[in-house]
Amino acid sequence: MFDILNESVVQKDKFRIAANKLLNNCFLIKKREDTRKDYMFVVQNKALFDPYFELLGYRLLINEDQGVIGLVNQFGNGRLQLTKYESIMLLILRLLYIEKRKELGTFTEEVTVLMEEIRDKYAMLKIKAKPVLDKTMERSIISLLKRYNLVSNIESDVTQADARIIIYPSVILAMQIDDINEYFTQCKDRLSNYAKGDSDGDSEEDSE
Repeated sequence: MFDILNESVVQKDKFRIAANKLLNNCFLIKKREDTRKDYMFVVQNKALFDPYFELLGYRLLINEDQGVIGLVNQFGNGRLQLTKYESIMLLILRLLYIEKRKELGTFTEEVTVLMEEIRDKYAMLKIKAKPVLDKTMERSIISLLKRYNLVSNIESDVTQADARIIIYPSVILAMQIDDINEYFTQCKDRLSNYAKGDSDGDSEEDSE
């Protein structure tokens, strides 16, 4: 099955680059300029990637409707462990993604939100221990989520109220769901638990 890679150095390089991006960054996004070619290569050569990742304990997920490819660890390990506030931010971004997606009614347009909208969602939680996220934390969390191809920032300074954040469909791809409305409710419930202090927030698992 891998004979075709042995016959072509170019194909081998494309395979290596795409596979490493998936292992290091968890997702390939069709709309991202830096992963578009890799996304297309994996879609066109799925039969090559499936056995490779299966050997490593991963299952390849391809959602062509949303333009996202991701990995799921079949043994439940290799997942990204997030802190409480990283988890809260990710849940907020998921809620905003679902809300905006419902407004757009299509997967063809990107979901873009303002940092001010993210802050408003966070403020609504009324978390006594940290009612407002400081700018250093905001930069750190956006940088982390960007590394795993969950979001991207248009402006360089993400701490500005009008800074635009692109939310990719990968924010929910890791969660296998049939009913988006039910998932929306689950996200809100989990945020409510964080606000009440019912969770220590150090076990959020989303990547890979």
